[in-house]
Amino acid sequence: MMMMVSAEQVDSDAPSVQSETEIKGGSETDGGGTCLPPRLSREERRRRRRATAKYRCAHATRERVRVEAFNVAFSELRHLLPTLPPDKKLSKIEILRLAICYISYLNHVLDV
Repeated sequence: MMMMVSAEQVDSDAPSVQSETEIKGGSETDGGGTCLPPRLSREERRRRRRATAKYRCAHATRERVRVEAFNVAFSELRHLLPTLPPDKKLSKIEILRLAICYISYLNHVLDV
């Protein structure tokens, strides 16, 4: 069953829609009556800066350098650990677990 509603009822029942500038207190003026864009929050400015292609490219480059340094460190640690065969491929977690066991073994050898 459909109910007929008048235009006045629709307008009175609908929540008022406010723009972001109205909620924040309106737009600012420069004193001469010219409207300035609303001030952005620190988070919004950061979000907009990070959305640029230049920022994303620089971030991706920094991340590649970080991951490469991380992998080099694991590779150096891997070469210090004794395994049979010596060129056996180990995952990062296996390298860490083997390093823990090897350090524990060396501590035991020094204690005896």
